[in-house]
Amino acid sequence: MSHYFTNDENQKSNEKEFQTEMLGKKFKFITDIGVFSKGELDDASRFLIETIAPMLPKGDVLDVGCGYGAIGISLASVNLESTVHMVDINLRAADLAHRNAEKNSISNVLVYESNLYQKVEKKDFVSIVSNPPIRAGKKVVHDILAGAIDYLANGGTLTIVIGKQHGAASAEKQMEVVFGNVHRLDRKKGFWILQSTKMR
Repeated sequence: MSHYFTNDENQKSNEKEFQTEMLGKKFKFITDIGVFSKGELDDASRFLIETIAPMLPKGDVLDVGCGYGAIGISLASVNLESTVHMVDINLRAADLAHRNAEKNSISNVLVYESNLYQKVEKKDFVSIVSNPPIRAGKKVVHDILAGAIDYLANGGTLTIVIGKQHGAASAEKQMEVVFGNVHRLDRKKGFWILQSTKMR
């Protein structure tokens, strides 16, 4: 069985396009079989986007597990002086994210395939964001949280969205262990927005 957090070169393709509005802007996204939330923008990603966009500082951003690109592209659209790096292990997702950036005339993004932080070279992001792939398992989610601190500038933040029933409390504890701090920025419809700041 194929999953959105893996690669399957033999998987069939059935591309679809949908439109949505976020941050007072209209976006069009191409999606396909084998990527997360292929039919519409999921509630968790929308919640993360609407929460983090107004507080983004100037500086480069990393979107870990970018999928077809909704989070990274929308954040790039309101952060034009910065570059948003978007990474995903799923080659189809990374290709869609690249095409969706072009479709929405967003040029301040870099999209590349990477297993979490494996191919990320930059070490001074002001912000790392993620709607982590829950179905990939707790270890993958916690690897995203633990690895983030090595790719943030001092004062930089990791911000995630995660369902209360999908390990939010466990993620909150892990972020406290890694960063020495964690704040629940908001919660809605069973989702929590958690943020930690690199203080060292």
